Amino acid sequence: MKVGIIFGSASSEHDVSVVSASNIIKNLNKKKYDIYPIYLDKTNEWYEVIDSIKKIENYKFGELPNDTKMINNVFKYLKSMDVIIPVLHGKYGEDGSIEGLLTMLDIPYVGCKILASSICMDKVYTKFLLKNAGILVTPSIYIKHEANDFLYIDESFNEKTVTVGEIDKLIRENFGYPVFVKPSSSGSSIGINNAQNIDELNVSLYEARKYDSKILIEKEIKGQELECAILNKKATSVGEIKASGTFYSYDSKYKDNKSITLLEANISSEEENLIKSIAEKAFRVIDGSGLARVDFLKNESTNEIYLNEINTMPGFTDISMYPKLVETSGIDCSSLLDILIEKARNDN
Repeated sequence: MKVGIIFGSASSEHDVSVVSASNIIKNLNKKKYDIYPIYLDKTNEWYEVIDSIKKIENYKFGELPNDTKMINNVFKYLKSMDVIIPVLHGKYGEDGSIEGLLTMLDIPYVGCKILASSICMDKVYTKFLLKNAGILVTPSIYIKHEANDFLYIDESFNEKTVTVGEIDKLIRENFGYPVFVKPSSSGSSIGINNAQNIDELNVSLYEARKYDSKILIEKEIKGQELECAILNKKATSVGEIKASGTFYSYDSKYKDNKSITLLEANISSEEENLIKSIAEKAFRVIDGSGLARVDFLKNESTNEIYLNEINTMPGFTDISMYPKLVETSGIDCSSLLDILIEKARNDN
């Protein structure tokens, strides 16, 4: 079977994608699959990767393919594959873009389809949908940045031009500091900052707008960061992140090696079952397919459990939680990829 592995792209998560693809290629069964690495560079040009499979399997963080050949007819090349694994994180990958292309070309591909991908990439609309399904999400304020102005969007989607001072007032009236300021459509915690006051809010707003004109301001939930893996609509297990910094930032995920990941979360069996049931419901709500990682926060004061976000193409690096969580249920990474490929082929 010819399996195309698409990775890289102009996304801010380009480097994570490269390492995820490297680990996937390392774990694919070479006796079952002919592997075709397909690299999108930082301008979204398409390339065959000529590097040896052994070399690709050992890409380090920040390393790029060395030997490549431009693909002149991308559609023809893609249609020669039996199945595609789009190992693209963030923009162009998890937002429905690559899913739409592969759907139009009628090529089987691993992971969530267009609707689920586009919804979950946008944190604002993910929250809107989940709230209406009765799922508890972190309290938030939705802000847009347009033509040098900030706009406050209320729950009925009415718009009002606001100053940073007025946003500060909204925060104080709704839930108070500290808050997290996030680009609505970004992953790997890129562009996210914690703000303790109006000065930090101001800096965080302008940082977030670099990545998206839509900005989410969320109440900080002090407590445990929990992650649940979904495979073919079923929750496998719940893990826990003990971040090295204020939160599980890009640096604490991929650079400083000080964060701790627990494959068995320090929660009761009742809480684990609740999280699994919420994760499975959320996956149904978004019309998910194949896989997802669903992230939760447990309030240390009230024990309330909030769904934070849904990742439709979670990281697949050798330190990523998704494959590790699935492995606790007895499915190693190679078998997991077999299951996902079979699902993609059957769905098409």
